[in-house]
Amino acid sequence: MKVILQRVSSGRVTVMNRTVAEIDQGVVLLLGIGQADGEEETRYLADKIANLRIFEDELGKMNRSLLDIGGAAIVVSQFTLYADTHKGRRPSFINAVPPDIARPMVDRFVEMLTNNGVPTQTGEFGEYMQVEIHNDGPVTIILDR
Repeated sequence: MKVILQRVSSGRVTVMNRTVAEIDQGVVLLLGIGQADGEEETRYLADKIANLRIFEDELGKMNRSLLDIGGAAIVVSQFTLYADTHKGRRPSFINAVPPDIARPMVDRFVEMLTNNGVPTQTGEFGEYMQVEIHNDGPVTIILDR
């Protein structure tokens, strides 16, 4: 499981000019599901993200988590995180799970993040989306498990 986490001052996802998710301060998470991923990886990353201290305290140090600041999350499923570009010029996505397996895993990740106390919205699985990310800092962190 791979996650590109971006700390944001705001984020929004639109599908066909319709807003499907929108947050103020929090994180936008681009989530890829790989062949070896399961419940353990999902639980680990949901907990890690909810408690990761990436927001500044009153002294300007990264000491606060999403939970501490009352921040929100947008999760966008992104199988392209598993692109293999070692051969040729067209990426291979053989290491990403097929959509029928990925969708319930993405839903489970969102459920776990929500259960950890993070208000969570999503893009629309399998749809062409426009993702607006107002990266705050900028802070971008790659997490995998």
